[in-house]
Amino acid sequence: MLMKRSLGEQTFDIGNSILMILISLMTLYPLLYVLFSSLSDPQYVVQNRGLLLYPQGLNFDAYRMVFRNPNILTGFGNTLFYVTVGTGINILLTALGAYALSRKNVMLTNPVMFLIVFTMFFEGGLIPLYLLMRNLDLLDTRLAVILPSAVSAFNLIIMRTAFQSVPESLEESARIDGAGDWTILFRIVLPLSMPVVAVMILFYGVSHWNSWFFATIFLQTRDYFPLQVILREILISNDTNAMSVGVGTSDQMAIGETIKYATIIIATVPILFLYPFLQKYFVKGVMIGAIKE
Repeated sequence: MLMKRSLGEQTFDIGNSILMILISLMTLYPLLYVLFSSLSDPQYVVQNRGLLLYPQGLNFDAYRMVFRNPNILTGFGNTLFYVTVGTGINILLTALGAYALSRKNVMLTNPVMFLIVFTMFFEGGLIPLYLLMRNLDLLDTRLAVILPSAVSAFNLIIMRTAFQSVPESLEESARIDGAGDWTILFRIVLPLSMPVVAVMILFYGVSHWNSWFFATIFLQTRDYFPLQVILREILISNDTNAMSVGVGTSDQMAIGETIKYATIIIATVPILFLYPFLQKYFVKGVMIGAIKE
């Protein structure tokens, strides 16, 4: 039986819906503006000073020039490497640490957790980290981009809390059947914690995709640069001339603007496609990892 809603409740729902739609449009429009600008005629983009509600003079020259730039393709390949390999290392090390810290028979878990939480507020700084990478002979290697963020303290705490929610009776039954810690972790605890693992993949994957700072500090060889560093050069240094070869000097500034927008779209769209596949695990995974009973 449906309950009749009062006038005040209906008014609140309508007002709430209008507010949510406005906030959604305000959030979505900047991305749509970049998309429409990247597909518009360069001269119109330069002269336009107002809103852009659809592509003006559909033009794909910016995308053609961006994909013709070898630095973009190399950066794209490097970013895919950092995301896949880096996220794999992140998940493995975070799961191993979380499993060890979630077991009640492991000594000194509380002091170790205190030290881990301590690093969330205080850290050694950039110079000690640079010296550490240099002493490990990792400068100008791909590992220098991946290893400094191998384990996130925040994600470790979430995964540890999730592992603690797995019933101890399952572990005891497995041990009676002769299972060791590796078997319990990979065949019982991790399969039962897949929502949290999916959220960790999303957190770490997005972090690697957007990462550029460590690459600018530790890398010198351009062949190792991720896409975000190439994007940074294009946007901040305004270095689009190399991609607009063959265009007249008077048109280079105009086509340069659309190249910037096209580069942003190319760097953003792949990670946007990852989110829908993991969204169904997002709320459940965070809740499992955040609530301690």
